[in-house]
Amino acid sequence: MSNDTTPPTDSVLIAYDGSDQSKDAIRYAAKLLSTHRAYIVTAWEPIHRQAARAAGVGGLATGIQGINDDPDDYRSDAAYIDATELSHEGVALAAELGFETEPYLVESSTAVWSAIVEASHELKVDLIVAGTRALSGWQSLLHSSVADNLVKHADVPVLVVPPINEPLQ
Repeated sequence: MSNDTTPPTDSVLIAYDGSDQSKDAIRYAAKLLSTHRAYIVTAWEPIHRQAARAAGVGGLATGIQGINDDPDDYRSDAAYIDATELSHEGVALAAELGFETEPYLVESSTAVWSAIVEASHELKVDLIVAGTRALSGWQSLLHSSVADNLVKHADVPVLVVPPINEPLQ
């Protein structure tokens, strides 16, 4: 039994990356949940950090194009622009399905699942919804699952939506 006396916010965080699985997660949440307040959360990583990570791992040259003079100004960062567009796509889908929603971009400095958990704390949501590719065998060993890590590390319930073979109505 928790001693937390914070009242529930009756809101949900839906992780969205533009994949078919994340679209299914929105559809499934709309079908099952009574709450109509949703944050569509899209995690992103600044392009200069992606390039630095790739250079460190792949031994690429360090000449990085497209970096702003001010790395905190992300308005022209291609990754930020893509994440913004993805997030608005998710918001539009959620709104079509009856959610009162807004986009929420979160910068991922370590792992996507960690950024989503941090967002759930900031937004004080009651539930996290995420799709999964449901990888198994060797693929599951090679690719860390965001959904698995959300289940392990989030301190609110997590609804994991597996790939759905037929579209939800």
